[in-house]
Amino acid sequence: MALIALLGYPATAPAGGDAVISADAAEQSGADGWLHQRKLTLTGSPNDAFAQGYILVLGQGLPKPGVSPAQQRLTALRAAEVAAYRRLAEVLEGVAVEGKTTVRDCALADDTVNAAVKGFVRGAHKVYEAWDPKEGLAIVLMQVGMRGSDGVAELMYKQYVNTDTGRASLQLAAYTPLPSALPQPVPPASPPAEEQPVNHDGLVVDARELDFRPALINRILTSQGEALYDPSKISQKILVEQGAGEYTNTLEKARAALETRGSRTPLVIKASGLKSPSDLVVSSEDAGRIFTNDQRANFLASARVAFVLK
Repeated sequence: MALIALLGYPATAPAGGDAVISADAAEQSGADGWLHQRKLTLTGSPNDAFAQGYILVLGQGLPKPGVSPAQQRLTALRAAEVAAYRRLAEVLEGVAVEGKTTVRDCALADDTVNAAVKGFVRGAHKVYEAWDPKEGLAIVLMQVGMRGSDGVAELMYKQYVNTDTGRASLQLAAYTPLPSALPQPVPPASPPAEEQPVNHDGLVVDARELDFRPALINRILTSQGEALYDPSKISQKILVEQGAGEYTNTLEKARAALETRGSRTPLVIKASGLKSPSDLVVSSEDAGRIFTNDQRANFLASARVAFVLK
């Protein structure tokens, strides 16, 4: 049973009622101009939500047949609102929490989480509405934040990550490097140059060759399954406000995104594999580099991490 059914919305729109609409319909309704003015984009997938920092969805509604003009507007707007709620639930149910676990999985497994998610969806902000009597079409935009107070992250940290079930699922040994795993200084063959070593103050992980997905908890592991970066163990305030990391599709965008978190010289490494869809694995050599640099700059505890996706 999908989350949309749990929320009481039908999986498909009733005939002559409401439906999720396309970007073309958004443009025709004037919603496109509203979005452009605010530099917002409709959310097409859970992965988009992590990159955008919000879930923004659109629904359309048709009026109830045979009613007065005033009732046509009201019934069409209500139908559009229901469609937007349904689309919001569809996106939200696919948001990854950790590992293979999604919001949908959490809601199905626990009645308390299910009730909290229902309340969250129904508390979404209606940020735009329009009724076109000529076309007989109503448009509604709904939005919720991924980060910040009252966002998806805060909801799921409270309802899952910080519960006994969540902590048990996330339990991993922390990385403790052997001396041989740490980068060793190489004696210079000639007098040392004036160039100073780079002190890395952030981390960029290139995962473009992997089917990696953003999550509320994205971990970085060694090949032995030890946790180098485990967001569930750092300050919840940081996670709620910033998320576990930045998500982009180029190294340049990743560096720029980390500047907003206070990083100027991030370490760039390439992920070597996946432990789960949301957990990356790095080589032993890179694990040592990450650990050594973090000992100096403590960037992992501040979530100064960016993930580069396909």
